[in-house]
Amino acid sequence: MIRSLAAQDGYSKANRLRVVVVANNCSDGTVQAVETMIARDETACLAVRLIETTFAPVSAHVGTARRLALDTGADWLVADGCADGVLLTSDADAWLPPTWVAANLSALAEAEIVGGRLVIAYEREPHPTVAGLNDRIERYWRAVRALEDQLDPPAYDPAPRHGDHTGASLAMRADFYRAVGGLPPLDRGEDNALVARVQERGGRLRHCPDVFVRVSDRAEGRAKGGMAPEMARRRLVASGGDPYLLPTAEHWHGLVLRRAALRRCWPAATTASGWSEVARQFELSDEDHAAISPASCTNAIAFVERVSRRLEARAAKPLLQDLDAALAGFSRLLGAAP
Repeated sequence: MIRSLAAQDGYSKANRLRVVVVANNCSDGTVQAVETMIARDETACLAVRLIETTFAPVSAHVGTARRLALDTGADWLVADGCADGVLLTSDADAWLPPTWVAANLSALAEAEIVGGRLVIAYEREPHPTVAGLNDRIERYWRAVRALEDQLDPPAYDPAPRHGDHTGASLAMRADFYRAVGGLPPLDRGEDNALVARVQERGGRLRHCPDVFVRVSDRAEGRAKGGMAPEMARRRLVASGGDPYLLPTAEHWHGLVLRRAALRRCWPAATTASGWSEVARQFELSDEDHAAISPASCTNAIAFVERVSRRLEARAAKPLLQDLDAALAGFSRLLGAAP
């Protein structure tokens, strides 16, 4: 990743890209490798701050490491007087195209947070069954977005778009990062939790097709719930193991329709009569009203996300279905093969 950052368009020795590297609980030579690159002048276009730290076992995970990196970056921008600074985060095994930083900055012109598409970089030619499974999974998520485009298209995230917003590629304004309280230091899902915080503050999430990163297909990794366990799961499925289960097309259909209905309730929901109708329609209580605080929602994005979080917390788990059956369900709903 360091070499791909050093190759970013628009940066030079006179205009260096700030990079924070957090090596937490490492015993694999990461620190030495970065120091060697710096000594060899391979990072001449970068201003690198290398942080070597050892967290206590209970907090030695991706959430604390990513939070430390982002907080350090935000402090660095403030110290340098960058009022309009931007934070970007990725993973050590990601490869970033030379356009990555510039594409993120361009997308942020009309968004508060930007997710990058994950493109699997195979370390060796994949078995046809693995490649086929990956393609069908991609078709599934394209179908989810197609359903959204049909029923409730987000004006701030127009098609064509992807659907990824993970720690492998996120970008947001530093001031907004601070405003939402930073990244939650969770041992898994810290990236999605940060995105949720942004959206519940009314932030626009953009999935610009020009922003992408290549990620390893390795099946072993340190992060819980990360890419490596997912790759291991797919290999097991492809070898004839358990079926690959995902929520049904009908689940997504209902979810998109509900979100569209909530969006139509804004801004009327900020009034007493408007909230009364929302509460009746979605079975919301006074406690829900206090937690959602419609009057403090800056826009429909914040309102929809806050209400959705309350509803999803008490909803039954979605019905899961074999991948191919789910794809057939999308074909019926969309009127054509997704």
